[in-house]
Amino acid sequence: MPESPSIPTPAVLAVLHRGDAVLLVRRANPPDAGLWGFPGGKVERGETLAQATERELLEETGITARACEPITALDVLDEEQGQLRHHYILIALRCEDAEGEPRAGDDALEVRWVPLAGLDDLPLSRDVARLARMTGTR
Repeated sequence: MPESPSIPTPAVLAVLHRGDAVLLVRRANPPDAGLWGFPGGKVERGETLAQATERELLEETGITARACEPITALDVLDEEQGQLRHHYILIALRCEDAEGEPRAGDDALEVRWVPLAGLDDLPLSRDVARLARMTGTR
């Protein structure tokens, strides 16, 4: 089914910690090309949030993990010259039991474990630092 810019698109974010670090990817494609953020992407028709999170995590990073509970939901309004191009609803899910070594794949330019203390040194997508720090205190 083709997307309509007037209908919000559901997407997921995989929030995965290892010690005091969080797994981030540098995006290759808009709307956040060049910025660092959580692995994730659109929910495909018939997928659960957990299935979409696990698939996107594997496609973008080569890491397998189990998607757990949702943490929060965020609105992303992709605008150009004051015109709404697309509205995404991002659902962040906590992930655990990670296996594998990170490698950039799919639409990720780079992937790495980023220490929470080093988040301010990277150009980040909106809310990434807040969400990483909020979930890294478990």
